[in-house]
Amino acid sequence: MTSPVDTPAAAPARPAREDDPAFALHRGGKIEVVSRVPVDTREDLALAYTPGVARICTAIAEEPDLVYDYTWKSHTVAVVTDGTAVLGLGDIGAEAALPVMEGKALLFKQFGGIDAVPVCLDVTDLDELVETIVRLAPAFGGINLEDISAPRCFEVERRVQERLDIPVFHDDQHGTAIVVTAALHNAARLTGRRMSDLRVVTSGAGAAGIAVSRMLLEGGVGDLAMADSKGIVHRGRTDLNDAKRRFAEESNRAGLTGSFVDALAGADVLIGLSGGTIPREAVEAMAPDSVVFAMANPDPEVHPDVAHAAGARVVATGRSDFPNQINNVLAFPGVFAGAMRVRARRVTEGMKLAAADALAAVVGDDLSEACVIPSPFDPRVAPAVADAVARAARAEGVARL
Repeated sequence: MTSPVDTPAAAPARPAREDDPAFALHRGGKIEVVSRVPVDTREDLALAYTPGVARICTAIAEEPDLVYDYTWKSHTVAVVTDGTAVLGLGDIGAEAALPVMEGKALLFKQFGGIDAVPVCLDVTDLDELVETIVRLAPAFGGINLEDISAPRCFEVERRVQERLDIPVFHDDQHGTAIVVTAALHNAARLTGRRMSDLRVVTSGAGAAGIAVSRMLLEGGVGDLAMADSKGIVHRGRTDLNDAKRRFAEESNRAGLTGSFVDALAGADVLIGLSGGTIPREAVEAMAPDSVVFAMANPDPEVHPDVAHAAGARVVATGRSDFPNQINNVLAFPGVFAGAMRVRARRVTEGMKLAAADALAAVVGDDLSEACVIPSPFDPRVAPAVADAVARAARAEGVARL
């Protein structure tokens, strides 16, 4: 008789890949490297590689800024992850994160004309991660950090940017913040309010929650309270990490405590960035003409139909099958295109706010309950954001061109 120890484990169930169009689309990967110059003759080879390339190398060694003119650095971004917070899948590792990073590179090219290279690092130690990113940076004109777990992501971005003179941008934080700020600006305009009139409650205190909340305060909202899984973040709590503690000093001027649902009573805006379920009664308790951004995927914290029935006038989600999709692709291609056009040393808060203002302005006279943010396929989006970011970079003194 075979002992239990010798019994082979049952093979894990595998998805029906043959019938899944996502698997068909991803086979072989989604991106490739394409040559920009011909190598058809001996003369071509001599110019593209040795001996001609040596003249370029020597020129760059003598005048380092020429690297932007004679290599891909001026238009190429590294999309970097350690695979610790991939989509809603969590810590799935570097290789499993590669399809997402390929997708991000695809969107950079499609929407911003920026070349991007997925870089999935098999390292999670904070010091080693920072050092690795810094060491690979010379080949790129910008670093897009992606899917790095909080609160580590804040420290990674800060330390990498301190050591580099190219834009470093954690899209999970700042891309989301730019798009939310733009959408809320238009929602306030639609409902006849100013940003300073709004009391906002944010569910979620991870990377996106903190970045969105901080940018909304920078953008002029009247007051904002943020909640994590244990309730409202406030100065009196003793269980906050450094990022939340710093935020508690900047926010919640009303001094709210208790649960997220309690804080929604009379609030103008609900920002959902944490998943879970928000009951209809909580939305009903909000102020008239309330604004609900329920951005959990695939299931919003409150279904748009339920939110509208509960009295919300403007509803946005992270999904493409409902109006007002809060999608980071509205921000990051234009942000990098603008920053790299003027060879910015970093992406400042002013550049992010300029991106949000430009994105909001694209909606223009099309503003309605179903259109507070433009479509990702609107060809005006990336150029408008890029122009605004470039102007702001020059105004703030971080541009080299």
